[in-house]
Amino acid sequence: MTAHIPTIGFVSLGCAKALVDTERVITELRAEGYRIAGDYKDSDLVIINTCGFINEAIAESLDAVAEALRENGRVIVMGCLGGKKNADGSNYVKELHPAVLGVVGPEKEKEVLELVHRHLPAPHPAFGELRPGAGVRLTPHHYAYLKISEGCNNHCTFCIIPQLRGRLVSRPMNSIMMEAEALKEDGVKEIMVIAEDTPAYGSDLGYRLSFAGGRPVHTRIEDLCRELGRLGLWIRLHYVYPYPAVDRIIPLMAEGKILPYLDMPLQHSDPEVLRAMARPAHADRTLERIEAWRKLCPDLTLRSTFIVGFPGETERQFENLLEFLREAQLDRVGCFAYSPVEGAKANSLPGAVPEEVKEERRKRLMELQAEISAAKLARRVGGVEKVLIDEPENEDGVAVGRTVHEAPEVDGVVYVTTKKPVNPGDFVEAKIVRTEEHDLVALRVDGGA
Repeated sequence: MTAHIPTIGFVSLGCAKALVDTERVITELRAEGYRIAGDYKDSDLVIINTCGFINEAIAESLDAVAEALRENGRVIVMGCLGGKKNADGSNYVKELHPAVLGVVGPEKEKEVLELVHRHLPAPHPAFGELRPGAGVRLTPHHYAYLKISEGCNNHCTFCIIPQLRGRLVSRPMNSIMMEAEALKEDGVKEIMVIAEDTPAYGSDLGYRLSFAGGRPVHTRIEDLCRELGRLGLWIRLHYVYPYPAVDRIIPLMAEGKILPYLDMPLQHSDPEVLRAMARPAHADRTLERIEAWRKLCPDLTLRSTFIVGFPGETERQFENLLEFLREAQLDRVGCFAYSPVEGAKANSLPGAVPEEVKEERRKRLMELQAEISAAKLARRVGGVEKVLIDEPENEDGVAVGRTVHEAPEVDGVVYVTTKKPVNPGDFVEAKIVRTEEHDLVALRVDGGA
């Protein structure tokens, strides 16, 4: 009779940084011999990795916990919402769902494992099941997220991430490079560098001297990018606020060492709103720097996110934001109507903006950006670009991929018609023939058409 293998169901919610935490826990559990499942009913217990960033995410996380308790009954909660406290110091999730087996905050993988061991003893290790170093990944095989630090030292009034994840803690350079090299050996073609505040990497360590590949390097973002660039992979930067360090990264993009792509969450452009948000208030300097970056690296793609309807935002300040977008000509933009987050300082600010005004401003901004993005996509028609395939061709011979200008899940895609088979992770050359609302349509031209 085959022995029962303890099985753990897993639900991971929230951002890519939380996904990396999930991957770490699953890697350890798999190495200890547990089976991981995506079904509550087939599991001996369930782990929910929660998000607590905005109210909608909190509601989604609490619904997931309630569903897991209903469907399975044995639930461990981890992640950002797991670290949330009530005013009296009691745990927010435990107070609402006292039946859960335990609640653990973010970046406390060892405590999650201890809870699992307490309620579901470990079986024999799964020898040979995992490749050393590479671990379990929940992304497609050809791309991966690489988290370079935990926590954040900023105090944005709309955000409670520092309360949930703590202050900035940068990973050692050699640890990051060992993981990156293991990912390359495992067949990864694209690495997305992530953190709560990516360009702040190393500031908590005083940018001290370290070693990578036997070379002395300083623990700072530009040195890390230079070392990652030696791997010959697509290296893409996310969550990059335009600190001065970014000026030293752009030359690496111009040289082809890392991708000419910046995900830069600016949130607003009006100086008064930025001060209320407790973010640097120099939109004019940002425009100057964007212009300088594009002169040095004309192929640069800029993505950003903005918040409209922040407490006290006037129509004039919103119009300033629209004018900023007209001048900045960003490639990709996301926009959110301000949503109060319990525990955030912005909740006490005067001048709450009515919901209908927030939504009207969000629509106006996105209509403007749609025109900008459409014009930028149109200028790519007729060009030949390298495409990384994400999905193989369908019955009509159309595969799905991305160029250096598109990040997975947040940007558009390229639909490539090919006569020869392609697999995820393949690179092909394709000529852009037309645009759709957010996507491009192309024909393969490297002998596979």
